Amino acid sequence: MRRISSLISGSVFILLVLGFTRCSTPELPVSGYYDYDQELPLLDSVRLLADSSGYSLYYFTYHSIHDRKVTGLLSIPENTNRPVPVIILLHGLGDSKTVDYIETGNKYLIDAGYAVLRIDICNHGDRYKYDYDFDLIHGYKYWTRDIVAQTVFDLRRAVDFIGTRTDLDHDRIGFYGISLGGIIGTVFCGVEKRVKVPVIVLAGGNLNLMFGTKALSKETKVFLSFIDPINFVVSVSPRPLLMINAENDEIVPPVTTKLLYKKAKNPKKIIWYPAKHHTLPVDKAYPDGIRWFDEYLK
Repeated sequence: MRRISSLISGSVFILLVLGFTRCSTPELPVSGYYDYDQELPLLDSVRLLADSSGYSLYYFTYHSIHDRKVTGLLSIPENTNRPVPVIILLHGLGDSKTVDYIETGNKYLIDAGYAVLRIDICNHGDRYKYDYDFDLIHGYKYWTRDIVAQTVFDLRRAVDFIGTRTDLDHDRIGFYGISLGGIIGTVFCGVEKRVKVPVIVLAGGNLNLMFGTKALSKETKVFLSFIDPINFVVSVSPRPLLMINAENDEIVPPVTTKLLYKKAKNPKKIIWYPAKHHTLPVDKAYPDGIRWFDEYLK
């Protein structure tokens, strides 16, 4: 859960005074941006890596929109009735599908009886290619925006991939995303109705906050329109949304989380821990998510 470079600036409270929330709805029809041809061939490949410790572990690849190759891991618990409900688990900025806190989550979810599908965010992990700064304001800001948007497409194709497997339950798919994975995941869950239960961790909305005095401009709103969670979270309803956050988060200011939660419709729940971004207790946050999945997914 590395620092999310330039995602949110310190101008939050000034913008609140200015009443920026009135400008959170984009003028563009963002809801249709992530439409695609679901019949496009996945060209997927699956290889068994290990078959022990109570679950089978597979390495897989498939082709996403814009001819991007996606890499991932699929864990399927043994001695569990088939088909198995599956959780898509997504990491944060600068990390990968095998980072320690994702490996921890994989174990928690497997032990709870869920299959776990993890992919690398675009230009992360096995997909790493370009050493550019992830920054939505300076430098390669359009490239940065495309990383987010591409991963939303990649996640939708992950659901297509799940649909090809008889051992996974296509009607019981959950999502657990952390930090940048939670930001991307909110957009993903907003457009992907096949995900039944989302859990969003350490994320916020109103990404225009990082643009300071330009936060209210039409240009900024258009630039961010199809990657800002604030424009998609309302579409999660009527599916149950759980948000887990840190009260002293220095990376994603809590006010942006509160704005995102406020915009979401019921059913919803938010949990706060007295922690910072990197000190959120995963030994509590994962069980929180599992209880949510157990209630609404199993």
